[in-house]
Parts: sequence; structure tokens; C-alpha cells
Amino acid sequence: MLKQENKTEVIVVGAGAAGIACAITLARAGKQVVLIERGLFAGSKNVFGGAIYTAAVKEIFPEFEANAPLERRNIEHNYAILGEAESTTITYRKNDNSSYSVIRAKFDRWMAEEARKAGVYIVEETVVRELIKEKNRIIGVKTELEDYYADIVVLADGVNSLLAKQIGLRKEIDTKDVALSVKEVIKLDKETINQRFNIKDDEGSIVEIFGGPMLGMLGLGFMYTNTDSVTIGLGITLNELVEANYRPFEILEKLKSHSSIAPLIEGGELKEYSAHLIPEGGYKKIPKLVDNGVMVVGDAAMLVNNLHWEGTNLAMISGKLAAETAIEAIDNNDFSKKMLAGYEKRLKNSFVLKDMKTYKGLFEVAHQRKKALFSYYLKKVNAFFEMFTSSDGVPKKEHYHKFIKSIFTDRKISELFKDAWAILRLLWSILL
Repeated sequence: MLKQENKTEVIVVGAGAAGIACAITLARAGKQVVLIERGLFAGSKNVFGGAIYTAAVKEIFPEFEANAPLERRNIEHNYAILGEAESTTITYRKNDNSSYSVIRAKFDRWMAEEARKAGVYIVEETVVRELIKEKNRIIGVKTELEDYYADIVVLADGVNSLLAKQIGLRKEIDTKDVALSVKEVIKLDKETINQRFNIKDDEGSIVEIFGGPMLGMLGLGFMYTNTDSVTIGLGITLNELVEANYRPFEILEKLKSHSSIAPLIEGGELKEYSAHLIPEGGYKKIPKLVDNGVMVVGDAAMLVNNLHWEGTNLAMISGKLAAETAIEAIDNNDFSKKMLAGYEKRLKNSFVLKDMKTYKGLFEVAHQRKKALFSYYLKKVNAFFEMFTSSDGVPKKEHYHKFIKSIFTDRKISELFKDAWAILRLLWSILL
């Protein structure tokens, strides 16, 4: 429970994966923590495509596989390159439990209940309007109802994080550094899903989608199988949507009608439609993470590895590491920026920032060469397989020569060299 005058040891703003992981780690260590959530309940405002990763979740909930509301165990990853009507799909199968599909509203609510059991005081349907600052240190939060005070405030309030911006930890987000993701959950019976995706009752399939209605745009699509529904969606950077006046739900409708996608969801019933902003800036766009009395975690810290579609696991680990730092600070009665900088050190030593640093040059290349990477070469992949699988009486060697020649005639040689140089620089930065 709260101390007198609404004073506690730690306030966490936002009951998503990062916020809950932080709060429950603190509570298990015997610290007083208040978790403030603006939604009706934890998870009600969270939009999520589908997969959680076992290794990260087990660090917070070691027994989650036996208790959490999981949908399917993902045993298959598909990479689908769509053209106008044709497609090329690469499938990788593995029989393990490294990831599960979940419905975030259910999963986050379960996590919140586990946090309550551990002693976290959860305040729902409450919006934090601003942070309370005194003598150059954050000492609490102002909500629409009352003020709460704490030794440390942890910001887990999502990609917009107006609170981090308010105290100068981050600047206005550039539209090219954030994507708008839209998704639908389509109800289908379990047997139909199993048949269409060639899986069994306890197995799940992930489809990562390139091209199609997103050809030439910095955007990707996704599908996840749930127990009795399929999640389908896409994410496109905001600057593209604004500049071209695209409506994301219209692009999603085109994706759903593609000849390779439509049969997978045919006859399904729409259960849910939602939209959400996703950090896209990568390592170079991570804001300041600490100041006197405050730390920033999860999406608010831009901690998303888009190449590997990882966000929830990074969020949970960042929350855990922030909590460990807060525990040390409370034990030493030191809430200074210098003390809380231990959070940054922990992040740097974890896979979270190491992985993000590995791909620090990815988004620069993606933005510079997007027409090539997300249009020209995707089309060439499908053109190759169209040629390779055809039998029309023409000698194969003639087809090969024609295809190779088209690479140099359909795109200027100078642009091909620029593409190759950009990819080599990216690979060099990854491997170093």
C-alpha cells in the first residue's frame, strides 16, 4: 500500500510489458511500487502483432508456460515476397518453444494480476498529465485526479512518451522514425487454421510479408496464428503515409485481397481492428534514458529491433534492468542521475543494446535505398522464380542470359553500384 501523503518508493507509468516487468521485479524485492495505467485495464491499450519470446519472458515469469494465456507455440517462420499477384515464400520450421503467439489484452492482464499478487499497487483508468520536478529532480507525477510522489519514476508510457519529452529527455519524433501499424484479428475455427497453415493444434505459424501493396514503401506486413483466429497487419513509416496521403487501412485491405493471402483468411469474421505507433529509428534514435529521479524503458526508449520483429522482449528486459537499478538506488538512498546511470550500463551489457547497435546503420540504408530494396529487388526475386519454374520451349540458357541482362537494363549501373556499396557498408558495420 501507499505510504502517507501518496508517497511511495517507485512509480511506474504505463502497464505494458516494460512497465509490468519493472514493477513486479521491484515488488518481489520488497520495494513499494505504484503502477499507473491510463487504460481500463493493463493491456486494453496495447496493440500487438503476435509473438513473445520465451527466454526473455522466463526472466520475469519463470513458470509462465504453465499459467499464462498463450495461443500457439510458433514452429514455423515464413518470409513471403509478394508481387502484384505472384509470390515467393521461404519457410523455416523448428520444433521448439522459443516463442508463442499471444493476444496482448489477455497476456498483459495476466501479467498485471501476477504483479498484484506480488504486491504492486495498480491504479487504472488514470492519465499522468505531467511530472513533478523539484530541485532538478523528478519527485512524482500529476494525474487528472491527484498527485503521487516517489523516490524514482519509471516512464513506460509508449512511443509518444510525452512525459520524457516534457523534461527534455527526448525531442519531437521525426515521422521517418516511427511507423503506423494497423492490424485485424480475424476469427477462424481451429481446424481451418490448422489446415490452411499446415500446422497442428498446439503449433503456430508466423508470416512476415514484403512487397505486394507495400512495394516501394518502407513497410512490412505480418500474420500470426492464434488458437481460433489469425492476426494480419502491416506497418509503414509515417513520413510515407503523410507524403503520399496513403490510408493504411486501405493498404491492409489490398494485402488481404492478394492472391497468396486471401485463401488463408477466407470466410473469417473480423473480431478486432486497431492501430499503433511503433519505434523505427533504431539505435541512433534512442533518447536520453536517465535523469535525476527518472528512467525511460520499452517503447518510450525506442527499444525495438525491427529487423527481427522484436519489441516485447526488449521492453521486458529493459523494465527488469531499470528495476534492478532502482533497487540499488533505494538501498543506497541515492536517486541521482549518476546512480541511475547504472540502468544504461546494464542495458549496454545486455543483448538489448548490443543487438540494436549491431543494426545501427540499417535504417539509414533502408531510407536511402528503399525504392531498390522494397521494390526493384523484390520484383526481381519473383521474376527469377517465374523464369526458373517455367517451361515454354525456350532453352534455359536463353532465359538465364535474358534475366541477367535485365538486371543491368532495368536499373542504371550507377544505381546498382550504389545499392551494392550501401549493402556492403551495412554488412561491414554489422560484422565489426
